[in-house]
Amino acid sequence: MASDGVDEARLSGVFAAMQPVLNERQWRRLLGAEARARGHGGVAAVARASGAAESTVAAGARELAGEEAGGREPLAAGRSRRAGGGRKKAEDRDAGLRPALLGLVDASTRGDPMSPLRWTTLSLRDLERELGARGHRCGKDAVARILAGEGYSLQAHSRVIEGRQHADRDAQFRHIAVMTGEYLAAGDPVISVDGKKKEKLGEFGRAGRVWRPRGDPVRVRDHDWEDLTVGSAVPYGIYDIAANTGFVVVGNSHETTAFSVSSIRRWWLAEGSLRYRNARRLLVTCDAGGSNGVRFWGWKDGLARLAEEAGLEITVCHYPPGTSKWNKIEHRLFCHITRTWRGRPLETLDEAVAGIAATVTGQGLKCTAVRDDAGYPLNRNPSRQRRNYLEDHLLARHDFHGEWNYAVLPSPRHGPPRRPKITPDPRVEAATLNRPALTGMSQADVLALAGALQAPLAADREQQNAALREKRHAVRGAPPQKRSGGPSSRISVLDHVLALRFREHLDLPTKVVGTLLGINSATVTTITRRTARILGEAGITPPPSAPPAAPARSQEALLAHAAAAGITLTIPEPLHTGPKFTKSKRKPDEKTGKL
Repeated sequence: MASDGVDEARLSGVFAAMQPVLNERQWRRLLGAEARARGHGGVAAVARASGAAESTVAAGARELAGEEAGGREPLAAGRSRRAGGGRKKAEDRDAGLRPALLGLVDASTRGDPMSPLRWTTLSLRDLERELGARGHRCGKDAVARILAGEGYSLQAHSRVIEGRQHADRDAQFRHIAVMTGEYLAAGDPVISVDGKKKEKLGEFGRAGRVWRPRGDPVRVRDHDWEDLTVGSAVPYGIYDIAANTGFVVVGNSHETTAFSVSSIRRWWLAEGSLRYRNARRLLVTCDAGGSNGVRFWGWKDGLARLAEEAGLEITVCHYPPGTSKWNKIEHRLFCHITRTWRGRPLETLDEAVAGIAATVTGQGLKCTAVRDDAGYPLNRNPSRQRRNYLEDHLLARHDFHGEWNYAVLPSPRHGPPRRPKITPDPRVEAATLNRPALTGMSQADVLALAGALQAPLAADREQQNAALREKRHAVRGAPPQKRSGGPSSRISVLDHVLALRFREHLDLPTKVVGTLLGINSATVTTITRRTARILGEAGITPPPSAPPAAPARSQEALLAHAAAAGITLTIPEPLHTGPKFTKSKRKPDEKTGKL
């Protein structure tokens, strides 16, 4: 049946309405049925009305005719084409494509520096380009299909590896559990404390979503650069385990040891002293790092002052390094505060405080939040005398890992100091060490070199002391004061020269040199470098010396060398026992407490 323009327009409307709801097979059969109903010219008319190719319309007509005549098997359920129809997959056309792709993403080679692929190039398009360079042409969709078929999927990092574990990690956890159970059974307060991550104040985006009218999201800045005029919120939390309550102090200065102790003091005055009226002791569990770290004497000094004010014996138990997420405050309080803050910017400090105060849970958690506008300067550490006083009279360290577990007493402990007195390690007499076989120079030349070095070395020490006083003045705000008199260094000028000659002539290890001079190996490295530098800066030419001897890389080799030269050398055993309180130039990590 011939079709005019009106009939084709009607067909176009029908096809436009039906095509979106039909699959490929149903659409092809509809076109074929309409073409057969119109007879001669029906294929062309239906093609013009539907926009489909005449071959598609003709294929639909042949499919219907073949099924009616019984010459062709009907398609299986769920299929739009017969088996073998369509273009072959890339992995079927290229047998080497799949092995080449799996070789690129193999776990044993993707981190190899000799591999052409790097961690940063593991994307579908990069894999497509790399395969093309190796002669395997395929698209990124084929790459994704092959990887999915082999069990690969996009994976984010899973933070489950705790890193190197301390040998007494589990024992410390058991110790904390025993202490917590003892205090709770006696009705004494047990708190878990920690500093929460700083939050930038201002119109900054935050993770999470909240219900709002459609198309009206909260508009925030397109970058995360901190606005220094507004500052940051510095939360420090105290979680009362028995009462299931939180107390968070939000400052805008720095998270220092003074701020941490001040926050605990605020909790005790506002809630703790009222809730535990008869308490005479307090247990604090905290991380090994951060402002309440095990290495910070400012933390211990602040707790000592709080213990004296409140009349409490404050026992502190630190979690082992690398286990900060096991601290109860992390999953009892901080996670719920993060949920309360989600999806909205913290524009002011008051909004941050209000969000914390609104934190509640179905298990009965309630939280109090207060604002602290005080300034807490950095690098305010107690003096060495104060640290020694704390160690001798106010700290009672536990027998098990006293650096992690200790009690801060409310009043000084009387009697002799518990800390053993530091005794300098014994040494070999300088006259015995000043021998040509050991130094490569005559005794007179060594003494002459020491005499020439004395004035430049004293000037260098004074310059370093002056620089140190200026630095302390800049940090603490106190005027620099030059100490008059005082004991001189026990490392003499002759020791400087001997250490340098032992290293240059015999190539003695610094540990052996330190044993001979009664100092540690780090000090040997320092004085040898200083001596060589001062000699060069002062233009002092050392006297002629013998060529370097065969290296003596151990005490046994040194004794054999001395015996061959007729020198009776007795190397003493170190007598030092007890900790050496040396000041480290490196700062401990805030999370792990390690240097």
